[in-house]
Amino acid sequence: MSERPGGASEAGAPQSALAVGGGVPRPKVWAWAIWDWGTQPFQTVITTFVFTVYLTGPAFGSTNFTSQALSHAMTIAGILVALLAPVLGQNSDRTGRTVTHLRFLTYALVAVSAALFFVHPRPGDLWLGLALVGLGSIIAEVANVNYYALIDEVATPENVGRVSGFGWGMGYLGGIVVLLALYVGFIQPEVGLFGVTGADGLDIRVSMVGCAVWTILFTIPTFRALRDRPRPSAPRAGVLESYRLLGRSIARLWREQPNTLYFLGASALFRDGLAGVFTFGAVIAAGTFGFSSGQVIVFGAAANVIAGLSTIAFGVLDDRIGPKRVIMISLAALVGLCVALFVLHDGGPAVFWPLGLALTLFVGPAQSASRSFLARLIPEGKSGEVFGLYATTGRVASALSPAAFGLAISLGAQVTGRENTQYWGILGIVAVLFAGLVVVAGVKDAPRAAGAEQQPA
Repeated sequence: MSERPGGASEAGAPQSALAVGGGVPRPKVWAWAIWDWGTQPFQTVITTFVFTVYLTGPAFGSTNFTSQALSHAMTIAGILVALLAPVLGQNSDRTGRTVTHLRFLTYALVAVSAALFFVHPRPGDLWLGLALVGLGSIIAEVANVNYYALIDEVATPENVGRVSGFGWGMGYLGGIVVLLALYVGFIQPEVGLFGVTGADGLDIRVSMVGCAVWTILFTIPTFRALRDRPRPSAPRAGVLESYRLLGRSIARLWREQPNTLYFLGASALFRDGLAGVFTFGAVIAAGTFGFSSGQVIVFGAAANVIAGLSTIAFGVLDDRIGPKRVIMISLAALVGLCVALFVLHDGGPAVFWPLGLALTLFVGPAQSASRSFLARLIPEGKSGEVFGLYATTGRVASALSPAAFGLAISLGAQVTGRENTQYWGILGIVAVLFAGLVVVAGVKDAPRAAGAEQQPA
């Protein structure tokens, strides 16, 4: 099967959007990537290493109860994203106002982050915290649809793997910087900046405001450098019409680019497993391996440095051997490491440190390669639509990891009779990752630019 540079490998498929235009100025690439740096506090500080750990702590209820409540909240958020993404993603594509929509969603995420200040450490506030985290997850996911759709403005077929890896790596490195800043400034000292202490969870709550300020400041370059490409005659479409258009898009992909459609399904599985690793990793570190809040943050700092550098490095490999191989290598490693964590769950921090850090080597590369894989296949003018479908298919499966995590904990309690069986949740994540690995093995690799080493699918 022949491959066109920058185009899809399937016969008759439209030329990739990445082939349009020429070289991209480096400052524009930096401006695109800095958005990930600026919005990373929601992922790193709020949903991974600080706020969800705070929310699943003893002040809000038992470990099993709060962990399962978190999994239910994330499950509901995933379902809502699946319902909203077709409408919002297609709207950006039709109007060409991708940057405007991204700006609005970014500032909405800022508002949600700041509102977490009002979640006090008491059982009654658990539901407020879960609602805000769930809402923020929805906003962040829809914002990513618009952010991903802008990659064709800053990448070419020759460097899309490196650009995608650079953007994702910037996010991880931004996460470590903001995490350390908040840890040193507010969380670790007995009396932090501005007299903040740990009384009434004030150190954590003020840190959430810090996340909001960080996002406002570091997304300014993005919105100064990137511009909408408005389409004045863009047709309006309501909710029902948007879903009809979604059905037509799927039918068209089935006829013209079946490999793209198959990849969307496969990536839905493994991306949810990858999200599960980071969503529940810090929770497991605290509840199963005995990490203190401070140790979780220090671990998170080391994890983000490793994840950021490995993602940038794997981006170069992506352009050389193809994104499919990067994805499969990463998933296989993650499955093996998660199984090792389950088997050695009684080993405490000495076990989690090396295995947990090893996990972070592979999560980012798989995520970045998934984005670059799809970017290579998207026809010109369809970035918002296809990345909207990417989000939709991902969120259709997004209930899997949280649900599998919670169900595995319940199963472990029945099998072992123990009060704390949180470590069984690891097996739930393993099941989703392994399913994704099996399915993605049947996907044909994405084409690469002329001159790149060609590998069989």
